[in-house]
Amino acid sequence: MTLGLAIIPGRAAGAIVACEEGLSFWGGVDPATGRVIDAHHPLHGRMLAGSVLALPTSRGSCTGSGVLLELALNGHAPAALVFREDEDVLTLGALIAGRLFGQAIPVLRLCPEDFDLLAGTERASITETRIEAGTLSRALKPVAAQHLDLSEGDRAFLAGESGDAPRLAMEILCAMAAQQGATRLTDVTQVHIDGCIYASPANLTFAERMADMGARVRVPTTMNAISVDRVNWERQGTPPDFGGPASRLADAYVRMGARPSFTCAPYLLDSAPAAGEAVGWAESNAVIYANTVLAARTVKHPDFLDLCIALTGRVPLSGVYLDENRKARRRIHVEAPEELDDSYWPMLGYLAGLIAPDRIPLLTGLEVTSPSTDDLKALCAAFGTTSGAPMLHVAGHTPEAQGSLAADADEAVVNRADLARVWGELNPGPDDIDLVAIGSPHVSLTECRALAALVGGPARHPSVAVIVTAGRAVRDQAQAEGTLAKLEAWGVQVVTDLCWCSISEPVFPPSARVLMTNSGKYAHYAPGLSGRAVRFGSLADCVSAAVTGRAPSSPPAWLS
Repeated sequence: MTLGLAIIPGRAAGAIVACEEGLSFWGGVDPATGRVIDAHHPLHGRMLAGSVLALPTSRGSCTGSGVLLELALNGHAPAALVFREDEDVLTLGALIAGRLFGQAIPVLRLCPEDFDLLAGTERASITETRIEAGTLSRALKPVAAQHLDLSEGDRAFLAGESGDAPRLAMEILCAMAAQQGATRLTDVTQVHIDGCIYASPANLTFAERMADMGARVRVPTTMNAISVDRVNWERQGTPPDFGGPASRLADAYVRMGARPSFTCAPYLLDSAPAAGEAVGWAESNAVIYANTVLAARTVKHPDFLDLCIALTGRVPLSGVYLDENRKARRRIHVEAPEELDDSYWPMLGYLAGLIAPDRIPLLTGLEVTSPSTDDLKALCAAFGTTSGAPMLHVAGHTPEAQGSLAADADEAVVNRADLARVWGELNPGPDDIDLVAIGSPHVSLTECRALAALVGGPARHPSVAVIVTAGRAVRDQAQAEGTLAKLEAWGVQVVTDLCWCSISEPVFPPSARVLMTNSGKYAHYAPGLSGRAVRFGSLADCVSAAVTGRAPSSPPAWLS
C-alpha cells in the first residue's frame, strides 16, 4: 500500500477544494480574504479559508509563500494543503507560518490515485499520521532529514556560531532539503531576493524580525522590484499606510546587506550569472530566464527561503541544480507562422506553460525564427505564469536545448488555432483604452529604444496614460544616451523600483478602466491585481492604442 507523505505534519479538517490546475497565490488569491482572484483560473471566486486545498502543485510567482503566510496570520488560510507533485513555494510559506509564528498548516503529498480519490470527496480529516476522506484512508509517513550530509560550516550554522538568524535560516534550509529529497547542500555565488515586494504585512514582519536578529547576507544579493518608488512615493501621493510599510520592507533588506537594485529582471544587471553558475534566485520570470537563456542554475526559490540562502550561501542540491533534472519531459512541436511580431513570443510562452504545467518542455519547430533576447524574456515570463516548471528549452535558440529531450518524454503540438485561443483569453476587455502598461518584467535598454523608435510619429492621445516600469540601471542608461528624454517628451512616464505586478494607486491611474499591455504575464495577472479590463498586443499595437485610444479589434495578421 502506498503511503502519503506528511511534508509538514499536523491536524486539520475541512471541506475539500480541489482543482487539476495549479494556482499562483500571488496575483491569484486575495491575501486579505483567501478568495481566488485569478480571473483565468477554474477556482475563480472560491473562498479557500478553512478548506483542504488539493492542487497538483503551485505555479507562478515565488511571492505565493508570503501570501500564504499573511493568510495564516489573519485567519483566512486553507486548513491544509495537499499536492500531487513536488511543491516548494506554498510549502515554505506553511513552514514559516508554523516555525516562526505558531500557525500550523499541514502539507501533504499523495500519489495520483489517492489525490484523485481525495478530489472526488467532500471533506477530509487529517492527523499527523493519517488522512481520511470518503473511501480514502491512508497512513502518512513523515519526511525526515536524517540522510542529509551536512558540511562543517552547515553544522556551525545550526549550532548558532554565526548568530540566531543564520541558525534559523539553516534550520529552514535543512527542512526544505528533506522535502526535496536532497542529500546535501551546495554553495551559490549570488542571491536575488523576491521577498522585498510588499505582498502583505507578513512580508514586513518576517524581514524586520530577521533584521532585528542581526541577519547579514554572506553572498552578493540583489533585490527584486518593490511596491513603491522608494525615493518618490510620498510625492507621488501613495498613502502612508501602504507606502510606509512598503518602504520599511525595502529598508530591512538593505539593512541586511542586499543591493538596492529593485528590479524584477536581474539578468539585465552587470552581475548576471554565467553558464553553469549556481545561484539562489527567487522571482519566477528571472529564474526561468536564468536557467533557460543564461544556462545558469537555480531552483525557483520561494520568498523567505531566498533570504535564508543569502544568510548562508547554501542551497539544497536538488531540482535543476542537477544535470538529470534539466531534461525536457515533454516535446512541444510548434507550427510557427512564416511572419510574426513580438506578441507571438509571450503568447507562445503562455500556451507552453498550459501544455507543460508540471514539467520542462522542449519547443521545436522554431529553428527558422529569430527571437531576440527580449522575445525570449517575454517567452520565459509568460511561461512562468502558467507553469510551475523552472525552465524550458527552445531548439535552435537556448544553450542547453540540443540533447535535452528525456528518453521518456511525451509529445504535443501547437498550431495557430491554439494561439488564437490564447489571444482571445488575453483580450477580454473592450476596445477603448485609457492606459498602456509596458515593463512586466522590467524593460531592457533595447526595449526602451524600440519604444522610442515607435513614438516619433503622431502625438499620444491626451486621455491615454503610457507608463513604463524599469530598473534603475536601465533607466540611467536610457537617460545617458537620450532615449529617456525622447520617451518623456512624447508623454511616457518611466517609473523605477516597482513593477506592474506590484504597482498600486495612485501611480496606477485611478481613473483607468481598460489597460493594454504587451506582457503575457501582466495580461494574465492584471484583472485580479488591478480590477481593470485588459487588452494584449504587440509593442506597436500598444503605441497605436496610445495614439488612437483604441486597441486593435482583431488578432494580429499572422494569426489570420
